[in-house]
Amino acid sequence: MYHPARSLNRSKDSRTRSFERSSSQSAPFAVYRQCIVRLRVAIMTYSEHVLASIKFTYRSNNDYSLQLTRWFLMPIAAWPRASMSTVERVSLQAQVLACSSLIAVVMIPCMLYVSLEEKDVQMKLSVMGPLSHWIMGTINYWLLLTRGDDIRECVQHMETDWRLVRKIDDQDVMLRYAKIGRFIAGFCAVFMQSGTFLFTVAKAMTSMTIIIGNETASTHPMTCPIYSKFIDTRFSPANEIMLAVELLSCFIVNSITVGACSLAAVFAMHAYGQLSMLFSWLNDLVEDEDKKNDFAEQKLATIVEHHLRVLSFISRMESIMQNICLVELVGCTMNMCLLAYYSITNWSDFDAARITSFIIVYISMAFNIFIFCFIGEILTEQCKNVGEKAYMTNWYKLPHKTALGLVLIIARSSNVIKITAGKLFHLSIATFGDVIKTSVVYLNILRTMT
Repeated sequence: MYHPARSLNRSKDSRTRSFERSSSQSAPFAVYRQCIVRLRVAIMTYSEHVLASIKFTYRSNNDYSLQLTRWFLMPIAAWPRASMSTVERVSLQAQVLACSSLIAVVMIPCMLYVSLEEKDVQMKLSVMGPLSHWIMGTINYWLLLTRGDDIRECVQHMETDWRLVRKIDDQDVMLRYAKIGRFIAGFCAVFMQSGTFLFTVAKAMTSMTIIIGNETASTHPMTCPIYSKFIDTRFSPANEIMLAVELLSCFIVNSITVGACSLAAVFAMHAYGQLSMLFSWLNDLVEDEDKKNDFAEQKLATIVEHHLRVLSFISRMESIMQNICLVELVGCTMNMCLLAYYSITNWSDFDAARITSFIIVYISMAFNIFIFCFIGEILTEQCKNVGEKAYMTNWYKLPHKTALGLVLIIARSSNVIKITAGKLFHLSIATFGDVIKTSVVYLNILRTMT
């Protein structure tokens, strides 16, 4: 006999058993899905950490390479900035105006003193050295300011290079040359700042007696004397105030010279490191004979693109530095001649502080010229070596069409970008020797005339 209630209970029991069976079968699947979700979260978290680490690394490395140069140029408002608010822009313009005023308040009265007031040739010669240093600093300052956009593009170019590099070996190469650039910048700063400050302080520490009417007074001479109709620095407190202004102006002028030299050194060492990386890529272009060169064409395209990128960086650097190099080459040659003359004429008195300051400033200026000439020499040779490295690879192991791409590298390397001083003189070690010889010739002419 059929019982509906019993049949209904039987169907409920069967559904319950089937649900329990499906639940027991889906339990491992749920655990599996949960593990997959956790694995995805872990991978995403790890990827975020890796990307953040890479971002921090390239920014810290780029900051490491440019740190000293930024320290030298920021106090004089010559460090380029990507974006600024209105307040920052006004503050920067005020900073430029303050630095320019401090330079002008020493340089212009000194030029009037030499041209209108002082009649003694020996005194004029003693002032010409410091005055030319101020004039060089003024010209270089405005060159740095007018080339601010190009400098910013070079800085951004360096940051991009640090971001694109992935191999540990390539990072090590870039860091090695970044350390060399920092060392050159620091060495230049120590000698230039210490030498010129010692030169200024040594002269200010001496006292000279002047006669005014029937009275005598003691005053401290200035490295750059001031035109008396502008400011009479024979009396206190004008004498002390102008000495303090002169020291501050000296710091600004030195920072300009040091900043320009360090900028050239850091840019050049970065370009040199990029070309060194290119050499290793060319060596790895052709792998062992047993391995297939499936990616050789892609590697070669990357090499050609990177080569053109480095050459554009060097070309922009040359356009920034060519006029600064000309100012330094001409000015330092004259100043080295005058410093040697000061040392000879003051040797009989043998003022240890002054003689030491002459020697330190001479070394710093010779070092500045040497750095510019050395930079020009090594970059020219390194650009030439790219073509030689491309020729010396096992190009015959490459596919025919891929090997033809090396011809582009060799042809482009034959057209070398030379670092020049105002498009007039090619900067090289031979040029540095010519500068030393020229300064000695001018020294002999000065000794003969005086």
